[in-house]
Amino acid sequence: MDEIGITTNTIQLDQFLKWAGIVESGGQAKLLIEDGMVFINGAQSYERRKKIKPGDIIEITNIGKWKVTTE
Repeated sequence: MDEIGITTNTIQLDQFLKWAGIVESGGQAKLLIEDGMVFINGAQSYERRKKIKPGDIIEITNIGKWKVTTE
């Protein structure tokens, strides 16, 4: 599991996916989330604007798993 640092207290899920370089665009993030491929702390998430904070674990089916940390 890789660690990705953020510079704020929280970040929206779709912005985190772009910040981490997991997707190249907001459109790609939207598709992953709408297709039910994104899990936050083990729970499936369909919310693009879900707030992510340090300590959260983001997992994308067949792609990878990341822990959010502070930068």
